[in-house]
Amino acid sequence: MDDPSTISRRSLFLAAGAGTLAAPLVFSRTPALARSAEDTTDMRMSPIEIRSFKLGSFRILAVRDGMRASGNPGETYGIGQPAEAVGRLLEDNFLPAGSFVNSFTPALVDTGAEVVLFDTGMGEGGRQAGMGRLREGLKYAGYTPDQISVVVLTHMHGDHIGGLMEGGKPAFPNARYVAGRTEYDFWVNPERMGTPAEQGHQGVLAKVQPLAERLSFIEDEGAVVPGITGHDAFGHTPGHMIFRVESEGRALMLTADTANHYVLSLQRPAWEVRFNMDKAAAAATRKRVFDMIAADRLAFLGYHMPFPAIGFAEKAGEGFRFVPVSYQFDM
Repeated sequence: MDDPSTISRRSLFLAAGAGTLAAPLVFSRTPALARSAEDTTDMRMSPIEIRSFKLGSFRILAVRDGMRASGNPGETYGIGQPAEAVGRLLEDNFLPAGSFVNSFTPALVDTGAEVVLFDTGMGEGGRQAGMGRLREGLKYAGYTPDQISVVVLTHMHGDHIGGLMEGGKPAFPNARYVAGRTEYDFWVNPERMGTPAEQGHQGVLAKVQPLAERLSFIEDEGAVVPGITGHDAFGHTPGHMIFRVESEGRALMLTADTANHYVLSLQRPAWEVRFNMDKAAAAATRKRVFDMIAADRLAFLGYHMPFPAIGFAEKAGEGFRFVPVSYQFDM
């Protein structure tokens, strides 16, 4: 029997696809019940969760990096709206009005030639709070850090770049890195010091700038690798980007933080979000992107959508209804 440590990344891809290639788009989900003696029973120490599916000849993997309970959702996703209106919309969608759970889902695309990771989660800094579990999820799915060939940063908020470094060294030692130039230039600029963006600036200096020699920049409609293209989706941050993944005529949009709440940000796309740096631009981007997704009936993966973070957007009233993935891709 082969030593598992010698199995190539290509072999892993082929093994993962065996038995599913005949189906146009097949999902599988396996939770790994890996608990340590320190684990508690709260949501911070949930089982490892991954979701794997085929997109043409590509393999897509969603990994839950973690989740955390937060405060009143209206104070984040309904800025300036009457609390009663926000609460009523949440309750109409069977959600509590006074609290919410945020989820964080990096994604991996294995094209057979490249293994492309989109965003890196919280990393080691989040582990005390039960997050930073991307590495565990990748390992459970059969990937080691040195097999990642490209890391794409949709933008440079801490929950997307936190896993770039591990123990002071690159977490993905063989990877090259891709980001938008507008995003990078904004965050490394020393003019961020003394502003509300100072913490983000310091995070980018610590996590991204050490990788600058391996970092290349992408513009609107630029290719990351064959089958993956980036698109400007500014507003959440100055250079926030989304990515279209397409193989054998099938497509998926990785929407990153275009919409952060599956009810408040989709059903009411014009509502302002506290974390959006240019709130008007973010709202316009959200409407434009999800109009396209709904019109083209595209699946999308949103970083903060309910795990496995994959679904569809149906036009409904002034916004969109989130339709979570179900069994339609298992057949």
